[in-house]
Amino acid sequence: MLLCGMVATIALSAASEQAEADMRLLMFEEPGCVWCARWNADVGGEYPITPEGRAAPLMRLQLRDPLPEDISLVSRPRYTPTFVVVSDGEEVGRIEGYPGEDFFWGLLGRILERDAPNG
Repeated sequence: MLLCGMVATIALSAASEQAEADMRLLMFEEPGCVWCARWNADVGGEYPITPEGRAAPLMRLQLRDPLPEDISLVSRPRYTPTFVVVSDGEEVGRIEGYPGEDFFWGLLGRILERDAPNG
């Protein structure tokens, strides 16, 4: 976990400096989702204060609700939780399901690194 966090921190320092791109992490969830609850317990409390959370603030959405007009996805999520990274409203990557804290941070770091300047 520590190594993943260090790699993500280095990769995200460039992403957090990218002021012109509005990045967000969309979390699609629904009531009763045990894996959403697990993510909330493992990651949710600390996410906003991490480099990832500063680079891509969390926006929670209900799975079956209409999308905000300024969000464009490759496809509609079918499972909860589904995490979608958007940059200026366009999907740049997604994580379907919650594979555990260590895998989550690594997968999210890769997505954010790809969208960073010179990434």
